[in-house]
Amino acid sequence: MLKINEYFDGKAKSISFQTSTLPATVGVISPGDYEFGTSKKETMTVISGVLTVLLPGMTDWMVYGAGEGFEVAGQASFKVKTDIDTAYLCTYE
Repeated sequence: MLKINEYFDGKAKSISFQTSTLPATVGVISPGDYEFGTSKKETMTVISGVLTVLLPGMTDWMVYGAGEGFEVAGQASFKVKTDIDTAYLCTYE
């Protein structure tokens, strides 16, 4: 069953679904600066666009383009910013 998720007054939207092995979301983040929280370990892959990310415990922002990804531990928060609409796939463990 698909579920629509909406964050930051509609500036980030995703659709939840179940892959053959893990729960996942696919979504789009509009231009802006955001802070997300995790409940489970997340693996996020950029599909289109560019995300600039500040991971927990880090001081340097990292840039991820299409085909690149990163992991965030559960019970953590991370910051992202983008200048263009950016699509992503996120799996949860």
